[in-house]
Amino acid sequence: MEGEIATNTDPTGPWSLVVPLKPLARAKSRLTPTTGAELRPRLALAFARDTVAAALSCPSVLDVVVVTDDPEAGAALTAIGARVVPDEPDRGLNAALTHGERAVRAGRPRAAVAALNADLPALRPGELARVLDYSAEFPRAFVTDAAGIGTTFLSAAPGVELRPAFGGPSRARHLDSGAVEIDLTGIDSVRQDVDTGDDLRAALTLGVGVHTAGHWAAGASRAAEAPGRARSDEPSTAPAPDR
Repeated sequence: MEGEIATNTDPTGPWSLVVPLKPLARAKSRLTPTTGAELRPRLALAFARDTVAAALSCPSVLDVVVVTDDPEAGAALTAIGARVVPDEPDRGLNAALTHGERAVRAGRPRAAVAALNADLPALRPGELARVLDYSAEFPRAFVTDAAGIGTTFLSAAPGVELRPAFGGPSRARHLDSGAVEIDLTGIDSVRQDVDTGDDLRAALTLGVGVHTAGHWAAGASRAAEAPGRARSDEPSTAPAPDR
């Protein structure tokens, strides 16, 4: 619910998730042709809020650590129950994930840790739970993105280093590193990250969370009211199905 902290209160949840997030001014730049420059950073934060809220609602998740230097994002994600740590390495995505992994294991040395993209606005807690339960059988496992090229999720069992290799064709790199590819069906919401207008259309079709749905609907309405700003390739603003 809007304004409520979406957190899992079951202390037996074994997984700690690490979610990296760029400063909003630089996040999701490839969405600009679809969303415009003003809406893009708002959607980037909305994606992260919906992702983290869904993760914290998953019964298999104990906590979520968000690695970001963005003060607005940090405040918003802290408010829904995430632990926010600064991106002290400031050396890109994989360094941020390793930093988050260390932050988790500084407090829980035997934690099972998973990296999760911040741009999964259609994420379903039940689908994430299936992925985490499956991952528990392997030292390291990963989920390939909807395009079949990148990675949206990477896990490491207790005592195993995460060794993230995200970015670009990361599926091949994670396979080469010995991680097991998770081939479950029915986990589309864990695969559907959002980098482009086509990705956003696919996520809206799956049914996004309240933050993404609200910002997209408001932004599309403003664009429609401004002459010359509406684009024929904009995703539908139809209400998302119940989550």
